[in-house]
Amino acid sequence: MKLYTYAVAPNPRRVGLLIKYKGIDIDTQEIDLTAKEQFSQEFSAINPRATLPTLVLDDGTTLSDTIAICAYLDDVFPNKSVFGASGLERAQIIGYCHRIFMEGASAVAEVLRNKGEAFKDSPLPGPLKMPQIGELVERGNLRITAFFEAMNKEVIDKNYLVGDSLSQADIDLYVVLGFCGWVRRAIPEECAALQQWFEQMKTKLGE
Repeated sequence: MKLYTYAVAPNPRRVGLLIKYKGIDIDTQEIDLTAKEQFSQEFSAINPRATLPTLVLDDGTTLSDTIAICAYLDDVFPNKSVFGASGLERAQIIGYCHRIFMEGASAVAEVLRNKGEAFKDSPLPGPLKMPQIGELVERGNLRITAFFEAMNKEVIDKNYLVGDSLSQADIDLYVVLGFCGWVRRAIPEECAALQQWFEQMKTKLGE
């Protein structure tokens, strides 16, 4: 199998930290988003959606959704599973991953992609062109504040979001909290539990 990625971007980081944590050895190729290589003819033939990460299996099957890639790799390499020890834990982890993406990652992206020249005509990932909407920057920042407050409540007196070991939900939350820095948002002082959790997770993930 082969992974196409851009290691510093948030969705690729979700997969990258899983691979690092589980010690997976996988053929990897960087696609430079800043140079818009995702829109190249070569990569468009692999993934017409022009999104990263993208995992191509040995039989040619392509996975281009981050959570799908994470679930597949966890199944193929079951050591140190990041999707729980039971059906209930797996459901809870996937639920957190969805919530973190919808409430956190998409809020940051809303701010990041609706201003400036870097994402002009591309406020959403992929080849579809559309105008930026400046008003969404303000809304995105409000959503980020709400996300900090909600996640602070979730991690109070917890080492991990689900169960007694690190899961994909922890990886996703850690990545999205870091992604907030791309729009100059840091975990506020009043979210002390979340600040502590983030620092502990940084150590656990070897960052």
